Amino acid sequence: MDTAYGDTAAGHAPAENTFSFETHWGATYRPEGTRFRIWAPSAGAVELALASDEAAKPDSFHPLQKGEDGWWEVETQAEPDQFYGFRFEGDKTYPDPAARAQGGDVHWLSRLVDPAAYRWRTGGWKGRPWHECVFYELHVGTFTPEGTFESAIAKLDHLRDSGITAIEIMPVAQFGGQRGWGYDGVLLYAPHQAYGGPEGLKKLVDAAHERGLMVFLDVVYNHFGPDGNYLPAYVPEFFHQEINTPWGAAIAYDETPVREFMIQNALYWMQEYRIDGLRLDAIDSIKDTTDTPLVKELAARVREVVTDRHVHITTEDDRNIVWHIDRNEDGSIPLVSGEWNDDFHHCAHVIGTNDRESYYRDYDPHSTEQMATALATGFVFQGQYSDHRERDVGTASASLPPTAFVNFIQNHDQIGNRAFGDRLRSLASARSYDCLQAILLLSPQIPLMFQGDEFGDCNSFCFFTDFDGELANAVSKGRRREFKSFAAFEDEDAQKIFPDPNDDMTFEISRLDWSQLLQPIHKRRLQVTTKLLHIRQEVLFPLLDGVKGDCGMALVEERAFCVVWELQPGRFYHLFANLSDDPWEIENGLLDPAIGSAEAVYANHKDVVEHVGNGAMPSWTVLALLSDRVLVQGLGDE
Repeated sequence: MDTAYGDTAAGHAPAENTFSFETHWGATYRPEGTRFRIWAPSAGAVELALASDEAAKPDSFHPLQKGEDGWWEVETQAEPDQFYGFRFEGDKTYPDPAARAQGGDVHWLSRLVDPAAYRWRTGGWKGRPWHECVFYELHVGTFTPEGTFESAIAKLDHLRDSGITAIEIMPVAQFGGQRGWGYDGVLLYAPHQAYGGPEGLKKLVDAAHERGLMVFLDVVYNHFGPDGNYLPAYVPEFFHQEINTPWGAAIAYDETPVREFMIQNALYWMQEYRIDGLRLDAIDSIKDTTDTPLVKELAARVREVVTDRHVHITTEDDRNIVWHIDRNEDGSIPLVSGEWNDDFHHCAHVIGTNDRESYYRDYDPHSTEQMATALATGFVFQGQYSDHRERDVGTASASLPPTAFVNFIQNHDQIGNRAFGDRLRSLASARSYDCLQAILLLSPQIPLMFQGDEFGDCNSFCFFTDFDGELANAVSKGRRREFKSFAAFEDEDAQKIFPDPNDDMTFEISRLDWSQLLQPIHKRRLQVTTKLLHIRQEVLFPLLDGVKGDCGMALVEERAFCVVWELQPGRFYHLFANLSDDPWEIENGLLDPAIGSAEAVYANHKDVVEHVGNGAMPSWTVLALLSDRVLVQGLGDE
């Protein structure tokens, strides 16, 4: 690794309760003179363009000096909130790809920021351990009517009181337009100005920490968006044109400056914004040609650099691999804390809806058995053949602790990537949803809910963008093409009302409707959610501290199962579930007579413990028990 990066990777606190992180790319503000740097090895000339007004043309240009290995640099006087960019070959001026803020949209100048200007109220925040995570995924633009970082603060007490311990924010890096999911970001260091920019994000993080809530941020290192990504124009070396991805040319991670751009981005969010954790989007789509995967180096650097508090990394990966979520011999986490487990979601969805389309066909007809497998040992696909993907998928995962997996019955993808953005609560029966939510929140895996799940939101959350012209038409046509083979599109009338991603109304109908909390049915769902999460905090949190791998085992009978985990030595946690319309007639002698004296942690219906003890578990019920031994004969026997 280039030694030039040694001093820039440590971060520093220039004053009490202020935090900044010095990046190798972009602008580093100092009162005595601001340094501007950019990597453009094939450029013939680079100038710094300064402007006093975001709407005006640059009023001065300052040549950058070319140094070693393609770096250009200049130091000059510049003040916070001044606008700047880089001009190449005396021609076009572009925003800083590592800008901390934009003055306007992605096509104009960047805004200089003094990171030390914000005084943190929670500078001593130490975070929370991984096993205490209860995730709440939210989209800033639709979470509140105002759609800003600061407006979200008013909802933090509600989340904390519900039992949430971590908000996970969908990507906020500046993307083209004023509305979008965020996965098409092009200025990866700049919180979108539509949400409130860097100042607003810091206020939100600070307020969350005041309430004991962690803040995670979704980041995208597998591609840049199609609108406003000017890097190919002046740094073609940033990409491998010969390596294709679904979004175009692959990012050139074998170039040290490119690799550092992303690794320092992760450190920047955690140091300068006091972010507690990152979710790395679709790491299976990162086309890294080096011997050391980017994720491995990035996670190791985070744990090496950020040592003053608990920090965490989660990943999304379609391959069901485990090397990145493995544990040390003492149970500590060397790299990634947890992997999003799509297998669990797909099982839950099939159980609740009987959906058989697309990837759900891999979970038909044994979804209950597969759910028990996911709960007991991690993934469903651990090397088996997938009909949908037409290949073997996954590796063995039972050796990992259950906390190595992040489970969910809904998230932004699984809702928003449906044709009409419909939620599970509107697709499944109330009884099945009740059971699935209880299993999610009371299993020892790390649970994640999507915004509104805590009160049973039934409204749509659609895919939306804010593109113009040919790009807008391409996105709209692409979405229609994507769903052409689905049953929802067999009816031509249904096709006519397909929500266009670029229509303002598609964004508006995706806003979370907080007025639903005035309705008794949603108040009741919030009550149930709160009860489940308080049980999790009181009972499961202590048991999950230091939990080991190879601790789960399962008994399955048609649409019912019991999963048992030895979470601590001599402490066995049982989760019974009957996910059918018929009672589960439990085989005589299968249950230990001591089941009647076990500690009942939760039951979603009255007298379930008594019924189970008598050998018949009622339909659509969930029961959690804690005991000093396995209560199901045959499980755990040597």
